[in-house]
Amino acid sequence: MVNILLERYMIDEDWLFDELKEYIKPYHKVLVVAFSFRDNRVKRLSDWKKLYSKRRGKFYGGIVDSLKSYGIKEENIEFLNYFKDTKASAREKVLKADILYFLGGLPDRMYERLEEFDLIDLISSHQKVAMGYSAGAVIQLAEYHLSPDDDYPSFSYQKGLAYLNDFYMEVHYKNTDIQNSSIKRVLEEKRKTVYATHETGAILVDNGKVKLIGDVETFMP
Repeated sequence: MVNILLERYMIDEDWLFDELKEYIKPYHKVLVVAFSFRDNRVKRLSDWKKLYSKRRGKFYGGIVDSLKSYGIKEENIEFLNYFKDTKASAREKVLKADILYFLGGLPDRMYERLEEFDLIDLISSHQKVAMGYSAGAVIQLAEYHLSPDDDYPSFSYQKGLAYLNDFYMEVHYKNTDIQNSSIKRVLEEKRKTVYATHETGAILVDNGKVKLIGDVETFMP
């Protein structure tokens, strides 16, 4: 099992590409899990398409083109569509994917939508490659914390997928008082390492072995 935890979806940047090309292969089939959208911005299929559809999606080109830079064909990249997929079609997509790609946004809502589609157990048992940025990074942890920000007014712990249980992660780290206070709380309460990723930082976990790539700070309990 390989887990790739990122800040952004631009995985074709020079500082990252050589590290990830050992794990992202041209023959891979990718399922983009586009379930992390905000409810106040995406209320119907047409809203979802403005973000993720091939014809006019705001993020489609960046996500797909960065995967294509690894030799993956566009026809081998599918999106999990909350408004069109059924439980059966979603399950079929998960089963045939080599890479599950979790997008940024709201990790707790992504988890709730995966529960709604009865996908938690199936996705948690995936043993190939899981990758994601921002929300899609922290959801790979068995439990993660959320520091207060525009989306979340108060600190909280949230349940994630059952992939990684040895550390916590602070994404988009800017060395703010709020982030540092949250990190301190996690260290005191959970007694586990916290990795804080800057804009050019990523975490790679290959069968339990953690490798820090780029600009990542480590906080020890």
